[in-house]
Amino acid sequence: MSDQKGKAENLRLATKLVRGGTMRSPFGETSEAIFMTSGFCYDSAEAAEARFKNEQPGFVYSRFSNPTVEMFETRMALLEGAEAARGVASGMAAVNAALMCQLKAGDEVVSARAVFGSCRYIVEDLLPRFGIKSTLVDGTDLKAWEAAITKRTKAVFLETPANPTLELIDIRAVADIAHAVGARVVVDNVFATPVLQKPLELGADIVVYSATKHIDGQGRALGGVILGSEAFVRDELTVYLRHTGPALSPFNAWVMLKGLETLELRVTRHVENATSVAAALAGHPQIEQLLFPGLQSHPQYDLAKRQMAGPGNMVAFRVKGGKAGAFKTLNALKLVDISNNLGDAKSLVTHPATTTHQRLSVEERAKLGIDDGLLRLSVGLEDPLDVIDDLNQALATAG
Repeated sequence: MSDQKGKAENLRLATKLVRGGTMRSPFGETSEAIFMTSGFCYDSAEAAEARFKNEQPGFVYSRFSNPTVEMFETRMALLEGAEAARGVASGMAAVNAALMCQLKAGDEVVSARAVFGSCRYIVEDLLPRFGIKSTLVDGTDLKAWEAAITKRTKAVFLETPANPTLELIDIRAVADIAHAVGARVVVDNVFATPVLQKPLELGADIVVYSATKHIDGQGRALGGVILGSEAFVRDELTVYLRHTGPALSPFNAWVMLKGLETLELRVTRHVENATSVAAALAGHPQIEQLLFPGLQSHPQYDLAKRQMAGPGNMVAFRVKGGKAGAFKTLNALKLVDISNNLGDAKSLVTHPATTTHQRLSVEERAKLGIDDGLLRLSVGLEDPLDVIDDLNQALATAG
């Protein structure tokens, strides 16, 4: 196979998204090939031995590496500005592997309290089973980070903007605190997307994505990706992935490659649409509070302007009437779909208290600001006026 345009480090963003990492077979295909194979053949027994010893380049087994998956990994690394990347089966596989590959019994992890429900499970329930202490903090409070991060801390985990309340965390400030004791910073950047926020440039060490979201962008396939230094990916992450098997399907990797070609275009429109929707909903009589990083009413608007290239496509709002009001609104929608996914071309809305964060206690949800009236809206690529009309008529039924 030939490596078209090399790694393309010096190309501009839109070009990287279309051509980065492309390898062509002898057939000269324009669209990346899907290598749907579990294994690979060797010219000789000596060649097989050399490849297993990493003395000869090439592929061994698709649980470990695959040409289509490698193209996706290379393109993601170029986009993120990372030295290396590894694709995995889902976003949660990415979060789990990014943490587990570097931790052992006796280590400590400090995490922001406001993270996706399954991420909370990994940090709060799973890691302690292996003798890894975990501490949760208010991610917006730098003094809380300073108090929790000690010389025993090995990893720090956070999401920004956080799911579902769109709480923002100062990545650079937290990284400075963590690096002072030698801890690594792992950032889940899924809400911001790699187009709008660059955690590595802000001091993070590792970035994870659910590629299922904006990277695919059309709700078709599951996938995840982990990005970081070449040494971390080679010496810690790859070994863990090889022996635990959360492999990304070559077909799904191909879907993600196609998604990356239009990512910048889609995210730009997502942001425009979400900004219109948020502005239209602000001050609505049936909404108690609206949270969107692109509005000055957001408590961390200044941080969003400093840290992000755009506010993203997620909008959170509290409907009057608690759960009953939220459910009436959801059930009256005619265009926007009820779904726990996000980053889709279609606008999607969910009720976090009964879906993504339902395993948390009422008290813990209250600490996070996830009350029964909160709805999380992922604004899609429809005409924003149609989305606004649908939301307005649905809200009117709950009044």
